[in-house]
Amino acid sequence: MALSGMRGLSVFISDIRNCHNKEQERLRVDKELGNIRTRFKNEKGLSPYEKKKYVWKMLYIYMLGYDVDFGHMETVSLISAPKYPEKQVGYIVTSCLLNENNDFLRMVINTVRNDIIGRNETFQCLALTMVGNIGGKEFSESLAPDVQKLLISSSCRPVVRKKAALCLLRLYRKNPDVVNIDGWADRMAQLLDERDLGVLTSVMSLFVSLVSNNAEAYWNCLPKCVRILERLARNQDIPQEYTYYGIPSPWLQVKTMRALQYFPTIEDPNARRALFEVLQRILMGTDVVKNVNKNNASHAVLFEALALVMHLDAEKEMMSQCVALLGKFIAVREPNIRYLGLENMTRMLLVTDVQDIIKRHQAQIITSLKDPDISIRRRALDLLYGMCDVTNAKEIVEELLQYLNTAEFAMREELSLKAAILAEKFAPDLSWYVDVILQLIDKAGDFVSDDIWYRVVQFVTNNEDLQPYAAAKAREYLDKPALHETMVKVSAYLLGEYGHLLARRPGCSPKELFAIINDKLPTVSTSTVAILLSTYAKILMHTQPPDVGLQQQILTIFKKYESYIDVEIQQRAVEYFELSRKGSALADVLAEMPKFPERESALLKKAEDAEVDTAEQSAIKLRSQQQNSSALVVADHPPANGSAPAANHLTLVKMPSQTISDTQESSATYEEAPKPPMETPRENGSPLEVETRATDITEVNIENKVEPPSTSHSASPADLLADLLGPLAIEGPPPVEQHPAQGLEATQSSVGDLALATLEDQSTSVQPIVNVEEKFHILCTKDSGVLYEDPHIQIGLKAEWRAHHGRLVLFLGNKNTSPLMSVRALILPPNHLKMELSSVPDTIPPRAQVQVPLEVANLRASRDVAVLDFSYTFGTALVDVKLRLPIVLNKFLQPITLSPEEFFPQWKALTVHSLKVQEVGFLALEAGEATIFSFSGFGSFLIAEKPKKVASPASRAEKPGGEAGLRSPAKGTVKGVKPMPLAEMANFLVSLHLAVTPGLDNNPNNLVACTTFFSEATRAMLCLIRVETDPQDRTQLRLTVASGEQNLTFELKEFIKEHLIDIPRTRVAPPAAPVQPQLPAAPVQPQSPAAAPATYNDPGAMLAGLL
Repeated sequence: MALSGMRGLSVFISDIRNCHNKEQERLRVDKELGNIRTRFKNEKGLSPYEKKKYVWKMLYIYMLGYDVDFGHMETVSLISAPKYPEKQVGYIVTSCLLNENNDFLRMVINTVRNDIIGRNETFQCLALTMVGNIGGKEFSESLAPDVQKLLISSSCRPVVRKKAALCLLRLYRKNPDVVNIDGWADRMAQLLDERDLGVLTSVMSLFVSLVSNNAEAYWNCLPKCVRILERLARNQDIPQEYTYYGIPSPWLQVKTMRALQYFPTIEDPNARRALFEVLQRILMGTDVVKNVNKNNASHAVLFEALALVMHLDAEKEMMSQCVALLGKFIAVREPNIRYLGLENMTRMLLVTDVQDIIKRHQAQIITSLKDPDISIRRRALDLLYGMCDVTNAKEIVEELLQYLNTAEFAMREELSLKAAILAEKFAPDLSWYVDVILQLIDKAGDFVSDDIWYRVVQFVTNNEDLQPYAAAKAREYLDKPALHETMVKVSAYLLGEYGHLLARRPGCSPKELFAIINDKLPTVSTSTVAILLSTYAKILMHTQPPDVGLQQQILTIFKKYESYIDVEIQQRAVEYFELSRKGSALADVLAEMPKFPERESALLKKAEDAEVDTAEQSAIKLRSQQQNSSALVVADHPPANGSAPAANHLTLVKMPSQTISDTQESSATYEEAPKPPMETPRENGSPLEVETRATDITEVNIENKVEPPSTSHSASPADLLADLLGPLAIEGPPPVEQHPAQGLEATQSSVGDLALATLEDQSTSVQPIVNVEEKFHILCTKDSGVLYEDPHIQIGLKAEWRAHHGRLVLFLGNKNTSPLMSVRALILPPNHLKMELSSVPDTIPPRAQVQVPLEVANLRASRDVAVLDFSYTFGTALVDVKLRLPIVLNKFLQPITLSPEEFFPQWKALTVHSLKVQEVGFLALEAGEATIFSFSGFGSFLIAEKPKKVASPASRAEKPGGEAGLRSPAKGTVKGVKPMPLAEMANFLVSLHLAVTPGLDNNPNNLVACTTFFSEATRAMLCLIRVETDPQDRTQLRLTVASGEQNLTFELKEFIKEHLIDIPRTRVAPPAAPVQPQLPAAPVQPQSPAAAPATYNDPGAMLAGLL
């Protein structure tokens, strides 16, 4: 990249470097950008040299951190230059300035392809480098076959084939379909025979990516990988340029061993023996030297070899050799090597029969616990925790308690938890366990969770022999002058329950126990005061014979707290005071706590979480877990493919093509609860109808009061509809009750495409902590965010859209320290979307996140939304939610800007389109109510306050419309819209992916927007939108939508209208009308494609119903 001949570029760089502050630099950059923009406007007068110079300047400005939003066309055009200097500049600057989604790249696909298939190797390298850097699905679909031909070509030089392999790797990561597995297994085997190490290293990178997705297809490549390792280990035919500090191509060794870890095992005894010989040579030949670079390379190879040894489940002798080598590493002075030694020794704990060997290095590991580097101390703590068992638990726990005195605060919580878990799991006797926990609380009370002292109370309560010992130890700790509040809680509870067992010991009489506990009362928090009051009542009950003075002291305290601000303490004080005056009744009520039922320890659950976090697995185990599901699980538990959950009276509305049948109830918790009435499926697969009416958008009127879910498990139809309109369900327009006098019949044909599903009462036990509807509306205009969140799980979403295809990733994050079980996800798609959801693991481990890809293809225009039926079990609670997915119409819109010369011919062409303007909906109400007129074809509509005489569609289409030559095929005034300034209205249209183009309409109060709609049926369809506003009244406007397809015009018009009309969310429901007996539904009449959706599905109809 010789820039010495460009004097202007050199001067500009010197000027930038000589700037004294950022402001001077910005002024100089702005001046240069203005000069470049001026010169680019007269592109015909630019010589290739000048264009190249200005493009270099743009790149330098971009590298300084400034936005460069012009000149992309000039940059891309340099790629087509016939000479190398211009072509080189074009490729390099394009790779830096543009990303894979930039539209300018479509213009150069053919040029890049011609360079790839051409004879000029320099041009081939430039093209492959740019494609490999930018990637993108369009490049992968168009160029992958040519890149594959270059890779397998025997006539190409190695430098081209290296770049072809890495380019194909990038394209494969973007679009795995570009590599046909059936044909590539044999090709890959041939490529692995390559003698050139540069090509072989690039091919091995591609092979690792291929085999990680499907190892079964590449079994024939396994012996080739072993031979490559043999060649490298024996240093046979290795060029000097690929030897790094005496190590033959360490990068190729690491990649080859990484690829072998994706194969479950090696069946061929010869290959297995040869591989173990190579691994043995690596283990024996690696040592710590003074040269840092050689250490880094040799240890990279060594640790990958250790991972492969663990994966292959080698003989015990080789495992012992690995542990001995790691033991040598954790004793060296170099901190990086010590860290890697501890980390890999922790991984070795996953292999059976090596724990006893690791125990030999226990003293050195304990020494690492005192290392100045906190990362090394953490790894040593993880290793001690993993290697602990009954034989060494006492020693390790004592070391942890001793280290607790000097440990920094960042580690104390983890340290306390692990010490408590180890004491519980491997306690030689219970008295030692009590001693450890009390020491733990005394030394690190702020970092001891409540679960720890709850657990020790359970042990003491369930073991009578332990009770006197625990009470005596608690009494000893109370003598300390400075005592943590957690210790006060534990001691008070134990002395209240079992203090009477110490009555004959000195200093343990009831009066003395009360005095020493009461000294702590003024210094404790509210939660501890409640425990102390219970302790006083217990002491009073156990005082035999009664002590009048002690009784008077305790009653005085109860009386004092009867007016305390905290309700819990106030209630305890009142009840204890009354019980204390009843004598014998006190002993009956405050009897000794019964034994706790046997239950799983909360600490042991945390132990599983700690193992997930600390006992890091080998690469192959983690990858094998990921291969069980196409969802990415970052945790220890292997996921299983999730099946579709049983639907609980699923009712689909607005999905005529979806056939849903009731399935068996999935939860035994509600078996005895009365079931809602079963609906009979209609003919032709039409959806079921919920036998419930609603007269308001957010309220359901029924004759009987609906009980909250916490008081009743029964589910009436009204309850189900109330669930549908609740925060966990999908808010859709309710069926508006209509009367024959209004001219419309409420038939099954009113059902449209919005998916609704009833929820069982069990799903309301866990409520979301976010506004689900608000999150849905936010994601309708954004591509990433939170879709749903409750106390246990957070569901995030990230999407990318290209033409009529979309790819979404659902992020399922477990927020708890316990796993989420029985995880199920089912997509209920509308009939205009083709959707494919990857399998979901049955279990989400603690603190883990699962990524579930979802592929979407748009078949035609529709406003219907897909529904995610998601359920999981936390403990004994089953949570089932139905969530709308923000796959809405505007996701398939791409803004486009048209000049007046391009716009007006399109508008006139659409005005005289062969589609007729048809009236498809008319609702005549009485005076004072809303009247709705709807015309498809060109998508104008009218909402008026009173019935007006409506001209025929044809007469409206013939009228001239608007200024600046705009002719509207049909117009209508929209009232009741959200009042907003014109600038906000423009931003609103932009958020819907409509490109607002100023200057097309002479009226400054009007907006004109253009967009392109993509679907499988229409491909790219141009849509034109005009919004005429009234500056005196921002609550009404006139909207005109035009496109070349009738259904698209109507759906886009309705979509914009739904976002414009401000529908009231809360209204006072009118008095409930008496419920009339329901007549059998009329048979479903098939609708033509041009038929408008039913009025209850129209936001205007909702407003009319409310009025």
